[in-house]
Amino acid sequence: MPEGFLPGIVPANDHDDGWCFAFRGGELLLLNVAASPTLPRRGAVVALGWEVVRQDYLGHLDGEACWSVELGDHGPEVPSGAFVGLRAAHGLMSEAAWVVAGRAAQIVAWARDHQFCGRCGTRTDDVAGERARRCPACGLLAYPRISPAVITLVEREDRILLARSPGFPAGRFGIIAGFVEPGETLEEAAHREIREEVGITVTNLRYFASQPWPFPHGIMLGFTAEWAAGDLTPDPSEIEAAGWFGVDDLPNIPPKLSIARRLIDDWGRRRGVEIPESASW
Repeated sequence: MPEGFLPGIVPANDHDDGWCFAFRGGELLLLNVAASPTLPRRGAVVALGWEVVRQDYLGHLDGEACWSVELGDHGPEVPSGAFVGLRAAHGLMSEAAWVVAGRAAQIVAWARDHQFCGRCGTRTDDVAGERARRCPACGLLAYPRISPAVITLVEREDRILLARSPGFPAGRFGIIAGFVEPGETLEEAAHREIREEVGITVTNLRYFASQPWPFPHGIMLGFTAEWAAGDLTPDPSEIEAAGWFGVDDLPNIPPKLSIARRLIDDWGRRRGVEIPESASW
């Protein structure tokens, strides 16, 4: 969590106003978008006339209460406001607020998707003092889901492995990543994904850092590694192009909000190069 944020489940005062992270589907409501984008206050969202499906207290950011809110699908036009996706919202608010927005998006999705028990279908209830929902019929507890994924920057001498997935924006190349499977360690997942997607093996796998990834409920665990053996043979079902790139011939790479870009920027700095922001667009 960002500096200045104190997570919580039960607010000191249920009537606290505070900042409202209000979502319609997967899009966040921002006000004054054309000039100086800002989050709405909790009371202002109610006053707009949109249906508030559910709301949850998130904690305090710099002393202000924060709430996640799920809005209905339809409502009146919001003067000077707009609904924007989380990726687009990065850069429109502070880094701390954007991280809390990611937390809010995951809480909204979890509360929506666990209204009913996945075992017996009974409507679930909130659990006092916990971020959980309990089935009153069979007792099944549902906590917010987190899906771990690994992402690995592979180096070969003075070059790095970058690959392009068919789902990427036009021209974009990124780093090999994938979800951890049941029974795997993080390290095993990293080795497997690299082998499956581009056909090489690596050595000297080292942990780098992690990042919450609310698309919709992941956490990315970053690693670095070195090429050990094999020629690049992309799996066409997942990778349409892959290659080794140096600091002077980087393609379009991920934007600053991602741990993929942090890994690439760190690699560049270790070679005395600051990779420009323009490399991501």
